Order: sequence, then structure tokens, then C-alpha cells
Amino acid sequence: MHEKSVKVRHYLAGGREFAGGIGRLVGYVVDAAGPDQAHRLSDTRGPRWSPPRSLPRLGLALAAMLGDRIVAPGRIHHIHVAGRGSTIRKLILARLARAIGCTHVLHLHDNDYAADLAARTPRQLARIRRMFQGADRVVVLGHRDRATVVEHLGVAPSRTLVLRNCVPDPGPAGPPDRPVPTILFLGTLGPRKGVPELLAALASPAMTRLDWRAVLAGDGAVASYLREAARLGLGERVSMPGWLGRAEAGALLAGADILVLPSHAEGMAMAVIEGLAHGRAVVATRVGAHEEAIEHGVNGLFAPVGDAEALAATLARLVVDPALRARLGAAARASYLERFSMGAYIGRLGALYGSLAPAPSGLLERKTT
Repeated sequence: MHEKSVKVRHYLAGGREFAGGIGRLVGYVVDAAGPDQAHRLSDTRGPRWSPPRSLPRLGLALAAMLGDRIVAPGRIHHIHVAGRGSTIRKLILARLARAIGCTHVLHLHDNDYAADLAARTPRQLARIRRMFQGADRVVVLGHRDRATVVEHLGVAPSRTLVLRNCVPDPGPAGPPDRPVPTILFLGTLGPRKGVPELLAALASPAMTRLDWRAVLAGDGAVASYLREAARLGLGERVSMPGWLGRAEAGALLAGADILVLPSHAEGMAMAVIEGLAHGRAVVATRVGAHEEAIEHGVNGLFAPVGDAEALAATLARLVVDPALRARLGAAARASYLERFSMGAYIGRLGALYGSLAPAPSGLLERKTT
């Protein structure tokens, strides 16, 4: 069956605009698939969790699944799941999918699903196991997550697929044409992303004696961190523009020298892949599947989680050494083209869909001729 004839519906909280990295990834997939592919999206929560607004959204997603079973019985239902409330909503969706016989894929995006499972009650854990074991396929971001679903949830290894995140190719980019290096952070401003340590690192003596500027772009506690930056004496060197769209974030990446993401927990951060795609020197932490994307000293650098002093030393090393930035950036771009391009991702995803899609019946064939 040709992959262009496969119909897919994605289920994710917040849709393309309010689902963070998951929303960006699904948006990239939908855009790359083109007008001939039948990808539809169902928002299961809305911009943020609010029972009066979120429960009707979930109800509409369930209704869409029921309607598809009648009017598009061959549609594949791609359910994107993370921890906490996301799992609860997806338990409801996956139970309906099993009950009415929908082909469905579970796509795990959580930053530490094993820890989330450890906090569940035995009854919840049993339901989550049934959900994952009942899916036609389970997609994970890296080998750590594959071990979680196989060892903790009992999913057969043959029914799992490691599919690392990807981003569209921004094209080759030369070094930014500015004398003062720019350090860029992309993500929600908060402790999980390591923003307190990042500000502490930027305010350390190792960094304040050097010339640089930094942009921390993302939603979250922006006003609070602006006050903290001012308190640390960084007000003239650090800007926080808030949440940015894809084009604005791309422009920042094109003009940056260093992409930093000192997270405490991640799955496979989209910002890291975007840094690789733009050929920037990437500084990250050894969390989630980052070690499957970055080789320390080859296409990026790692800093220890929560260690502001070590992060400052790593950033300072890059600020004073443009040759190192250029070498890491060139290797980052090469690794993106080899392992994280949209073409490779869409090809593997299309193969997955094609393996699950039913062959057209004779009746359907007669209707389409």
C-alpha cells in the first residue's frame, strides 16, 4: 500500500500551538507530509488544563475517533502520550480505540516515564500496562524509553520503534556575522530546563569578564527570571522575549553562536535537534536521549546537571574559542543531516503507517475507480 493513501489522526494536548515540543514535531510532520497526505489533529486538552474547557476538548477527540471508525475505518490513530495528566487522558482514548477496533499507535514523549510509573498506584499501573500492550505499535524517542516500555510495561520489543525527533532542514548556515558571541536558550523558562543554573552560570566570574550576549526565549516564569537577571547584574546582557513562533526562533538560531539547554530532564529536546540542524555549538546535559544525539567533544558539549560552575566553564570555553565553536557546529550539522533530517523521519514514519494500514477492500477499490 502506498504511504500517501494512509489516513492518520494525531491526538495531543494543546494541538500544534500549545503542546510544546510535541506540538512542534507533529506540526513538522503534517507540513512535510504535504497536501496528498490525510493527517488530522485532535486537541485533547486545550492550551492548558482547565476542567470546564479541557473535558469538552477530550470529548470532541473521542467523538472524532468514533466518527472515524464509521466514515474512515482504515484511519490510523496516532496517540501522543507523556506522564501525569497526559497519561490519564490517553488511557481513555486508548481504551476506546481498543473497544471499537481502531488501529492505533502510542508515541511516548515523556522526559522520565519510569519515574512517572513509579509514582502510580498498582491499579493505575495495571491500566497503563494494558494501554501500552494493547497498542498496535509503540514509538519511543530513544533506547532508554524503549527499555522502560519493554521492561516496565511488558511491550514486546518487536512492537516498539525508536524514532528520534527531527526538525525541518533550515539549510546550511555560516557563522554569525557579529563580533560578540550570542548564547541562545530555547524552552520553557523554569527549573526543569535548568534556567536558575543558567543565570547563575552567566553571572559567574568566569563569564562576566568575557564579552557575550544571551537570549532566553520561551514561555514560563518570564517576569520572575527577568527580575532575577537584573538582581544578578545581567540586565544589559540577557534578554527574554517570551514565547516565539517557528520563524522567530529560526531567526534567533541563525544568529546565535551557542545553543544551551541545561535541562534536568528531557525526552529528546527539540531545541537540541534545532541547534544541530543550524550547525551551532550545542551545550546540553546527559538526560533523556541526548547521548544518542550528542557525542561530547565531537558535535557538542555536555555539562553536569545542576552544576552552574561547570556550565559557566563550558560556556566560557566556547565564548573565547571561535575555532572550537566552528568545529562543533560543522559536526553538529553533519550529524543532523545523517540522523535527524525530516526526510529520514517521514520515511520511517510512513513505513510504520504502511505496515499497519489495512489493504483496501474490493468494495472500496470499486468506489475509487
